[in-house]
Amino acid sequence: MKSSKFLTFKIFFILVISQLFFNIPKANAAEEIKITYSIFSRTIKVNSLKTFAREGKSTGKLKRILKATGSSDEEIRKVLNKDFEVPITIASKLVYSEIGNVFLTRLSSVIHPTRATDERTGMLALRASVIQGINLGKGKINLINFFEGYPTKTVILDVSALSKVMNKVESISELLTFFSNSPLEKIKTN
Repeated sequence: MKSSKFLTFKIFFILVISQLFFNIPKANAAEEIKITYSIFSRTIKVNSLKTFAREGKSTGKLKRILKATGSSDEEIRKVLNKDFEVPITIASKLVYSEIGNVFLTRLSSVIHPTRATDERTGMLALRASVIQGINLGKGKINLINFFEGYPTKTVILDVSALSKVMNKVESISELLTFFSNSPLEKIKTN
């Protein structure tokens, strides 16, 4: 009886381990960003955005979208290339914290996977993107790394939801100010 349970456990363990080592699925990364505004949408390839950020070269479609922002190419490139140095352990603690969950849940209405029907899915994708983006940037994250770390092929950027969030920028800046002061120091020491 005892050896039967042990044999069952060994078989189960071997099956699980073999799945982990021999059947590893390819990791997904965002290939395109779909910008939606009401009933309109445009798609940008992450690689073309990356090329623009690094070299300043853009395709016709990307040029039209960037022109619609009303900002100069230099300003946009500066925003895309702005690195934030965050140790992965601190970022992990932050995105798994109570306040991190609230922040990511709210942000998931702006940036989310294509078929996400709930905030939780968007929040989990954002969390993975932050951690993977920091990993890709070797301890730093920028918007390009963030999108390259996103765990689905297509990322939805909802401009309508973004404008609603931008109306609350003051409260977000207060939140960031609060979080960048003493609580961040406590996270670093834990």
